[in-house]
Amino acid sequence: MHLSELNNSISSLAGIGAAKQALFARLNVFTISDLLQFYPRDYEDRTQKITIAQSLQNNTGKIHTIAQIVAHDWFGYGRMKTLKLIATDGTGTVELAAFGRAFLEKTHPVGQIVALSAKCEVKFGKYQSTSFELEKISDGGRLADFAGIAVPNSRVLPIYPLTEGLTNKIVSKTIQAAFKQFSLGLENDLPSEIIEKRNLLSKKEAIRAIHFPKTMSEAIGARNTLVFEELFLFQKTLAERAIAHRGKLPKIEIGSAESEQRQVSIEEFESKLSTRQKNLLARLPFKPTPDQMSVITLMNEDIDRNYGFGRERPVRGKTCETGFERVSEKLCFEGGDFKGQSPLGEGVAKNASGGWSEGETYPFSHFSMRTLLQGDVGSGKTLVSFFAALRVIDYGGQVALMAPTELLARQHAENAAKMLEAVGVSVAYLTGNIKTKGRDNLLSALKKGEINLVIGTHALFSKNVQYHDLALAIIDEQHRFGVMQRSAILDKGRTSVVATDKFAQPPFREPNLLMMSATPIPQTLALTVFGDLDVRTIHTMPQGRKPVTTYLSKAGNERNAYEAVRKELAAGHQAYFVYPAIEGNMDSGDFGTDSFGKQNLKSAEESFNFLQTQVYPNYKCALIHSKIDEETQNQILQDFRDNKIQVLVATTVVEVGVDVPNATCMVIEQADRFGLAALHQLRGRVGRGSAQSFCFLIYRSNITENGIARMKALHETTDGFKIAEEDLRLRGPGEITGTAQSGDLEFKIANLARDEKIMKEARIEAFSIISQEEAD
Repeated sequence: MHLSELNNSISSLAGIGAAKQALFARLNVFTISDLLQFYPRDYEDRTQKITIAQSLQNNTGKIHTIAQIVAHDWFGYGRMKTLKLIATDGTGTVELAAFGRAFLEKTHPVGQIVALSAKCEVKFGKYQSTSFELEKISDGGRLADFAGIAVPNSRVLPIYPLTEGLTNKIVSKTIQAAFKQFSLGLENDLPSEIIEKRNLLSKKEAIRAIHFPKTMSEAIGARNTLVFEELFLFQKTLAERAIAHRGKLPKIEIGSAESEQRQVSIEEFESKLSTRQKNLLARLPFKPTPDQMSVITLMNEDIDRNYGFGRERPVRGKTCETGFERVSEKLCFEGGDFKGQSPLGEGVAKNASGGWSEGETYPFSHFSMRTLLQGDVGSGKTLVSFFAALRVIDYGGQVALMAPTELLARQHAENAAKMLEAVGVSVAYLTGNIKTKGRDNLLSALKKGEINLVIGTHALFSKNVQYHDLALAIIDEQHRFGVMQRSAILDKGRTSVVATDKFAQPPFREPNLLMMSATPIPQTLALTVFGDLDVRTIHTMPQGRKPVTTYLSKAGNERNAYEAVRKELAAGHQAYFVYPAIEGNMDSGDFGTDSFGKQNLKSAEESFNFLQTQVYPNYKCALIHSKIDEETQNQILQDFRDNKIQVLVATTVVEVGVDVPNATCMVIEQADRFGLAALHQLRGRVGRGSAQSFCFLIYRSNITENGIARMKALHETTDGFKIAEEDLRLRGPGEITGTAQSGDLEFKIANLARDEKIMKEARIEAFSIISQEEAD
């Protein structure tokens, strides 16, 4: 039996009644499987004797020795009266403060010989401990007579996460009982050849050694086995999922994925474009960067494959198992090979009504593009997404571009209208604020297929929205959406009019997915939560861009930043001032805590009044935040773009979707209140033109260690990839990827930041097995 199949309740164990069962439930332990996979968070090595003198000398604070209780003392009064035991092992003396354990006065009387394990520190000139364990050896005697014996309980002690009412001893004892009763016949989850090849432990031995190790090296070996197993099974699932919806495995390593992005010449790039893509290229006032051309070329291949123009050859004589009734006896293609013909070329022409011509062979593929496009702020991801959209539109499909905020969605819609309507694309903008009459007309046109590209927010997957043929979903700022929201927009493609029409030609295709991230994805995450996707990267930036110079300033020295901004304003440039709150309590100087102990935040509203009246009275200042209605926000941003406004005071509403090349200064007050990703995004609002730009991070005097780390990272580099790795280290994977609420990254023992090397090895083995299965 596999460990995951041990679904017996822990109440089946002796000594586990309703009370203890409820305590374990707090730790999400309900079954025997949960219990045996409730792994230690740490270990305490008690295999070596450590005397009081050695502990002081080595400054370890740890004691594991044989000692004698030489005195009892009390301190405090009334209910706070606390017992203190004084013990010596002949090399030194330690005071043991027994908070809430007055009973130790009777169980460990003066003169008793004990095994003492403790964590100590020097306080008030005394070596003291509040965390200690005592085990009786003898009621009395000479301490010297016990010097030659081994310290009882000398072992590697597992340390478990606990909750009030559960001790480490109870947890360990319960796990021991479960292992003894249920471990017989425990089967391996890893293939035997991998266990042998990598010198791993069997599942039964790994579970024993992780909970009851004889040595620290044995505990490490057990942990490595279980980490490898967990990541192997995870990667195997990713591989199977990739095969199911893409028909191929992604690259094993990010490095190899990027190497696939071979450089293409402008001539080769242009020759592989569809009609609308060529028209857009001809209208651009600049040449795409090498990385943009490379990524577009690869995405074109993936989209072609979705429509039947793939690298695999057609399989003749097979039945198309589409889940729909067969329209006619035609060829079934598994990513059919059309010998280099461009989309909608000869032999696959569409008729006037948009259907496939009678008698022609239509391509069918349930395989789809699944791509994560990452690139730093300003690298040109939006343009790449427009090229992908045009490819799908040239095939007759619809595209939905989803953004997390209405500001960003509107900017995408405005850019799309300027760039794409001229090449024959019908663009629409849909948010929850569209009025009923206009919304009804828009939804009707969307259902009929009269709209090629719809851009909006969460409204794109609202219940009453139906597409005619949604073939590509583009999700910008993907980390701002949850897992279920990403799935919801794809479901709209699966329930399009064409997809639900069993007589439609061609039959249903799985919709394509393009997710974009301006905060580059750490390699660890790219191989896990995004491990079944093709990760495409844009490294090259548009020509003429200069790195933003970042300055750090402590609160109280804001004037220096204000004066630097004044010089830029005098030169004709513009500036952003960003604050953590819309409204709040402002004091002069630094901000401390209020009477309730809460940290005061600088507000955008009060700072706006201060900046407008006292700092920059000769320049036009404006205030923007989420409580201002959308129409006014749009007007303010347009005036800022037109340089009618020189100083824009804001909250993080300007974090994404604002592109003003003339803005050269970003001032972020109380910057330590923001996360690394947000700070990097905000800094990316400047440096979008040819002029040198500056970012001023003003932090509070009571900044935390984590805040210091964030400020240091921003000051030292503008490389989004390095910042992403630091963000992963500081925050963890769930928050970065938007999967914290989904449980996708809640590994039982693996740690993505620590186990990257094991993860890569597990990925290699899992992909190798899946590749072999596919070949067979």
